[in-house]
Amino acid sequence: MGYKIIVLAKQVPDTRNVGKDAMTAEGTINRAALPAIFNPEDLNALEQALQIKDKYPDSTITMLTMGPGRAAEVLLEGMYRGADAGVLLTDRAFAGADTLATSYALSTAIKKIGEYDIIIGGRQAIDGDTAQVGPQVAEKLGLTQITYAEKIEKIEGKTIRVQRHIPGGIETVEGPLPIVITVNGSADPCRPRNAKRVMKFKYAQTPSQAAAEGGNAELIKTRPYLNIKEWTVADVDGDVKQCGLNGSPTKVKTIKNIVFAAKESKKFTAADADIESLMVELIENKIVG
Repeated sequence: MGYKIIVLAKQVPDTRNVGKDAMTAEGTINRAALPAIFNPEDLNALEQALQIKDKYPDSTITMLTMGPGRAAEVLLEGMYRGADAGVLLTDRAFAGADTLATSYALSTAIKKIGEYDIIIGGRQAIDGDTAQVGPQVAEKLGLTQITYAEKIEKIEGKTIRVQRHIPGGIETVEGPLPIVITVNGSADPCRPRNAKRVMKFKYAQTPSQAAAEGGNAELIKTRPYLNIKEWTVADVDGDVKQCGLNGSPTKVKTIKNIVFAAKESKKFTAADADIESLMVELIENKIVG
C-alpha cells in the first residue's frame, strides 16, 4: 500500500545571512543581494514524506512550489533527495502574494493534482515567519490539519498518528486522511542528495527552461520523467482577483534593519564593593529577586 504525498516547498532569500546590502533604499528586501535557498523547515517536511515512502515504497511524492522560474531549483533539490515529480506555479499574476493569496494559489494547484492523501510543508518560511500558509491551505481544501509536527509515528489505513512539539511539551494526536501537516524545524533533518537520483534528474527542466536556448527539449521527449510541470493561473483555473497583489489584503509597507545598541555601560571589578553595587542594582530593577 502506498500514499500520495504533496510536499509544499518555497525558495526563500537566506535571511540568516543578512548583510548591509540586504535591503533597498525603499526598505524592501534586496533579493539580489541574498542567496536563494530551500526553506529550512520545508526540508524537514520533505524528510517526513521520505520516511513515509521508506515504510510504504509504493508511495509517491510530488513537490509543489510557487515562484519565478528559478524556483524550480527547490523542486529539483527535492527530486535529488527522493521526490518523484515537481510542479512549479509561475505567473506574473502570482507576484506580490501574501499568505492568503499564496494559500489560494497552492490550493488551486492541489485541486488540479487531484489525488492526495497527505499534504505536508514546513511550519513557516524564514522570509515571513507567519506560519499561516499551511493552515490556510487546509481551510481552503476543507481538510483536517495538524501543526507543529515533529514526527509522523504511524499510518493505519486512513488514520495518521503524529507527534507534535508544542510550547510546554509534546503531544500525540491522530487525524483522518487526507490531511494537511506542517512540520517544525526540530524534526529530523533532511537526508542529503542521492548520487543516483542526481544523475537521473540532473537534466530535468520546466517547459520554459526546455524551450530556451540550451534547453533539454529533445531529451525530455524521450524521458518524460525529466519534465517539471509548469502551471499558470489559467492552468489551475485560478481567479486572478484572488492571486498576487490583487488577492492580498496585507501589504508590506517597509522593512527596517534594527541594530540594538546599549545607551550606556558600566564597568565592575572583582572588588567586594563593586559586586555589592551590582547586586543592589539587579535587585532594584527586579532582574533578580
